[in-house]
Amino acid sequence: MKPLVNLIKLGRCGHAEAYKKQLYYHKKLVDDVQRSKVDTESENRRHPNSLIIVEHNPVYTIGIRDKSYIDQDIETKLIEAGAEFVRTDRGGLITFHGPGQLVAYPILYLGDFDSKRSIANHVHKLEDTIINVCHNIFEARKFDEVEKLKIGTLKEHPGVWIDGQRKIAAIGVRASRYVTMHGIAINCDVDLSWFHHIVPCGIEGKEVTALSKELNRPFTLNDTLPYFLNSFETVFNCSIKK
Repeated sequence: MKPLVNLIKLGRCGHAEAYKKQLYYHKKLVDDVQRSKVDTESENRRHPNSLIIVEHNPVYTIGIRDKSYIDQDIETKLIEAGAEFVRTDRGGLITFHGPGQLVAYPILYLGDFDSKRSIANHVHKLEDTIINVCHNIFEARKFDEVEKLKIGTLKEHPGVWIDGQRKIAAIGVRASRYVTMHGIAINCDVDLSWFHHIVPCGIEGKEVTALSKELNRPFTLNDTLPYFLNSFETVFNCSIKK
């Protein structure tokens, strides 16, 4: 039986509200997994896995490894640009989330999707999901340049890249008691000028791109979402309850 994943659409909201939802569903899932370990009758029951979809208000976030953006002057500069500045407990370095991005937070018990309960495998699945999304969108739009584009990953840098130079999606996750939090951000029609204030993910000499820019036509979060949900179901071998 495929794992069931409940779809939760938050719409447009601030980072704090979305994080509070993550914590709620994370605790709910952790508690359920712990109960199932002592309840022999619940061996085959479904855990309440969730997939949160959100479009953030402008916010710069840094992960637990980022020591380079603690400077108060830089924080003030980013806030003056019109965005929040938040220190998070995810992996990864500094990035931007805002309107025009599809942000997805899978709150999953790794054991339902991988017998090894590997966070590395979880990240690889997220990467594969995004790669499939991009390929399917470009092919559906009969994009003339799709055969020339190389959509994939870079060993030294998490996320999904086009031609190894232009980052189209960021990934930053964490897991506690084998239950995941945080996730991915796909640039759909986001204003890329927000990224000019930072070195995205701490990577020098690379660009940030978006589906709209690559397609040379508008392509919104709502346009992207069906492709993402279909790809997520395929890669994670699950059923999404919409």
